[in-house]
Amino acid sequence: MGRTALLVTHTGRRRNTEHARAVAADLIEAGFEVRVVAEEAEDLELPGVLPVGGVAAAEGAEIVFALGGDGTFLRAAELARPAGAPLLGINLGKVGFLAEAEIGDLDQAVRDVVERDYTVDSRLTLDVRAEFDGGPPIESWALNEVSVEKGERAQMLELLVDVDGRPLSRYGCDGVVCATPTGSTAYAFSAGGPVVWPEVEALLLVPISAHALFSRPLVTAPTSTFVITVDPFTTLAVLCCDGRRVYDLPPGARVSVQRGSLPVRIVRLRPRPFTDRLVAKFGLPVQGWRGNRR
Repeated sequence: MGRTALLVTHTGRRRNTEHARAVAADLIEAGFEVRVVAEEAEDLELPGVLPVGGVAAAEGAEIVFALGGDGTFLRAAELARPAGAPLLGINLGKVGFLAEAEIGDLDQAVRDVVERDYTVDSRLTLDVRAEFDGGPPIESWALNEVSVEKGERAQMLELLVDVDGRPLSRYGCDGVVCATPTGSTAYAFSAGGPVVWPEVEALLLVPISAHALFSRPLVTAPTSTFVITVDPFTTLAVLCCDGRRVYDLPPGARVSVQRGSLPVRIVRLRPRPFTDRLVAKFGLPVQGWRGNRR
């Protein structure tokens, strides 16, 4: 049976395109059928690749390569998740927290894939459903986070949050972030939430700039359900999934968030403690802010 890989990259950057060509050439030489997203095929200008489109682009693929930053990784996850294909991120951007390897590891990463020398982790996701009068329900998902935010800069958003069918609190705020452990280092982190190790089974809820006496971030069971109701007399709200899928929410909208039915499968090339990843990606001062005083 033949081997198939899907390449997803940010072709708007010349360096990314050059690296994608090199990866595709190495995989083809190793006997892979290499697919590329149809919209990127012209920029790659690589003979022998198969342009594909639609949600089934990764169907039957042995692996999906995401060459770029976290945005490229999240875009590739949209294709890899429904197919259950493992996703390998190679960071060609800045932080690239979701990526497994850096640009200097690119050649070795391809060799590891060819030799099947890697493991795969399953990452918890979120399913979201929004209901409101006057329109069909919105259904989507997220690997990092789902946020309900104010749609108008000058006005505060009024939200009622329920957890597991019980009212928790009403917030006057800029919004609320519901995150996975994978997403705890993304939007939820910048809003003041905790860093949660990706192996932990949990959901996070983080209010954004809440005008409330109790506005602490919460960590709940992975079986929990969050329901966020936009006050009927408040301003327009926005539902955002991984910063990629954005929907307008009218006053009175009700948003339900729970553990996703499908995980995202992420490739791991080498065993590496999550602590080391935190230190490397955030540039943490292991020796202290003042340095070694001895």
